[in-house]
Amino acid sequence: MNEEPRRRLAERQGRVVAALVAGGEVPEGFDAERMRVQARSLVAKRRSVVARLRPDAAAAAGDDLAALFAAYAAERAEPPSGYRADADDFAAWLRRRARTRPAGSRLWWSRLLRR
Repeated sequence: MNEEPRRRLAERQGRVVAALVAGGEVPEGFDAERMRVQARSLVAKRRSVVARLRPDAAAAAGDDLAALFAAYAAERAEPPSGYRADADDFAAWLRRRARTRPAGSRLWWSRLLRR
């Protein structure tokens, strides 16, 4: 079987994925506005999962969570493999920007360390 059609398909699929998750150019034949809407939706989904996995990072971002996560996501050529890695990378990204937990807040697991 000729591998050329598979290679071309994989290349086209790669361009679609890049447009959705890495800010790549929208491939010919796709509606640019619909691709932008879907890309924003995917970032929102990642953000909600990351916030559940790392509530400390969500608390550190506070009311700026949506904007900060969008900035974080825009800096990545592609998302990490897996939500846990994404959550940990976002928390590290916040730390590098000196975003810390709000004053007076405590991590949920800090109670366990006092026992």
